[in-house]
This record gives sequence, C-alpha cells and structure tokens, in this order.
Amino acid sequence: MSDYRIRVVDDPTSLDGAAWDALLARQARPTPFMRHAYLAALHSSGSATARSGWTPRFVTLWAGDELAAAAPAYLKAHSYGEYVFDWAWAEAYQRHGLAYFPKLLVAVPFTPVPGSRLLARDDAARSALLRALQGLAEEQGLSSAHLLFHDEADARAVAEAGWMVRHNVQFHWQRQPAETDFASLLAAMQRDKRKKISQERRRVAEAGITFRVAEGAAIDKGLWDFFYRCYTLTYRAHHSTPYLSRDFFARMARTMPAHWVMFVAERDGAPIAASLVALDRGEGVAYGRYWGALEHVPCLHFEACYYQPLAWCLAQGLRRFEGGAQGEHKMARGLLPVETASAHWLAHPAFAQAVDDFLQREGEGVAAYVDELRERSPFKSAG
Repeated sequence: MSDYRIRVVDDPTSLDGAAWDALLARQARPTPFMRHAYLAALHSSGSATARSGWTPRFVTLWAGDELAAAAPAYLKAHSYGEYVFDWAWAEAYQRHGLAYFPKLLVAVPFTPVPGSRLLARDDAARSALLRALQGLAEEQGLSSAHLLFHDEADARAVAEAGWMVRHNVQFHWQRQPAETDFASLLAAMQRDKRKKISQERRRVAEAGITFRVAEGAAIDKGLWDFFYRCYTLTYRAHHSTPYLSRDFFARMARTMPAHWVMFVAERDGAPIAASLVALDRGEGVAYGRYWGALEHVPCLHFEACYYQPLAWCLAQGLRRFEGGAQGEHKMARGLLPVETASAHWLAHPAFAQAVDDFLQREGEGVAAYVDELRERSPFKSAG
C-alpha cells in the first residue's frame, strides 16, 4: 500500500473523467454504467446522494500523478437499490443491539449489471484497492464492506483478501451461431415455447400495437418525457418511489446519448408504452433497464422488454442481451441462467462466521437451482 497514495472523494464530479474512463477501458468487463458521466449524473441529479442514503466515498489510488485504481464506494444508510438482499443481516445485528448501518458499498447505484468494479491498472493495484476499501471501513468503525456484481478479475482480489462470496442468478441471452434473426431464434426453441411466444406477439399485434425504435440522439426530449412518465407509473403501480430523477435522464441524453435505445409502443399513432435499453456497441452488449405503460395491454411487457430488444439485437449484430435482476419467466423468452457474484466483509467475527456458514449453504442451493434451470432450457437439445 505504501506504493500508492489513497484519496477518498466525496464528490464524484470532482474526479478527472478522462482518467477514470481510461482506467475503465483497461478492464476485462467494462460497462457504460461505470463510466464517469453515468456515476456523476447519479450524483448531480440527486438520485444517489447522502440525502437518498448514498453518501459517496469514492476510493482512488494514485501512483504519482497517475490514477492507478478506483472504485465507486458509498456509505449506505439502507439497502435499497442494491439487488443483493442483506436485510436479514441488518435485522440480526439490530436484535443483538448492534448497528449494521452505515455500511460501505462498492456498486453502481440501482444497477444490477455484472462488470468490473475495482478499476485498476494491474492485479497488484486491484488488491491494494480492496485493502484500502476494507481499511476505510475499519477506520470508520463500519459494520461491513460489500462489493456487488463484480467480474472475474475482481473475484481474484476478493479471494486473495478472504472476503466472503455470495452467488445469485440472472438471465441473459447469448447469440448462437445459427441465430441470425428472430425467426431463427424461435426455430431453435422447443415447440411449446415457440408457440407461446408467437401467441404472445400475436395478441399485441391484434391489439393494434406497433413499435418504433429510437437510438441515441434520435431520442428527443419529447420521447424522454414520455418515457419518464411511463417509468414513474411502473413505480406507482408497486407503491414505491422512482430511484432516478428526470434530471438524471436529461444528463444521459446530453452526456451519453450513444448508450441508449428506446422501444416505443404506439396505437393509432399515439405512444402508450416504452422500454429503455442501455447499449455498448463496442462490447456488443445491450442491457434491459426500465419500462412502463400508460395502460395495461396483455403481453405488452414481454413484447417491449424482450421480443423487440432481442429482434433488434439480432438485426444489429449484438452478441448479448442482459435481462436484469431476477425473473425466471425470462427463460421462456430465450434468456438463460447466468451466475452473478457479490463479495462481503464483516467486522464482527461471530457475525462473519455466521454469514459465511449461511453463504456456504445458500451457494449450494444456488448451484443446484442453476443446474435445475439448465435442465429446463427452452431451446432444443443439441443433436
């Protein structure tokens, strides 16, 4: 650690965006969500700030004037917006008269997308960064430190540091060589799944719904306004408050327009629903993110969030579509199970041991669940 100068930053906008993004570009699994503009927009728009329970404590390591490693870290006053659920741990702490919050969290707020989290110029810097994060948690007397949806390079640093690992499942589509368009994707599926998808798509078409796709700068202010209206209605339907402000999406339109695609459902020329997909053309990956509708139309959710994006990905030559957190129903739409991981350090030895025991059992259950899901693949068996 003596080779590096540690700097903890409480305002992400104060960091050199070019240096941050250059470091990100060197990682094994970069995503648009780790770009400086994305993280800065979360902060500047008021979406992820101390007021919303996300107090920035970005940890950076410097070798002279060079940014050698960096991670988006936050002091968290709750566990909302994380998609790795540790409420039971917090309740156990409370029952024993201990404070679980605040905790230190390394993550992209509200974004359960796997990728590089510990940005580093090499493995040595990555390990030093993880030690600095743990050191910050210890120095501030925090209950714990957590690293969410990390990649394989991060996993090596985690294993070296002895952090506990937790496994979960998402559903992603990976292009196969024979899949050139949506018809060929359907042809590769089992008959009952193919029939169900065709029926769902027909119901939407018979309801008079058509779609148009807007990418990048073609998503004008009117479309962003309409999408945000739909987005807020989704949260209202679940009696909750949207995580992201309208200003956040305005900043995305200004600073990262090339990373967004919108699928707009229309009837009689008027928009009634929209889904928003993030895009990384360089990596050949699209990410399902948000959706909403002004009214309920049977099967419209599946069409807007899966079938339209999948058909578009195939037409655009993309190699992967990530469907987001949870949702076993996505398998029937052609997305297959993929294991994700998070890593955890707890300061209290007894609680750390109890959580480690739990994670061992949970991990065995997740592995068995993934095996079971793969046995139920919607695709025809090879040969």
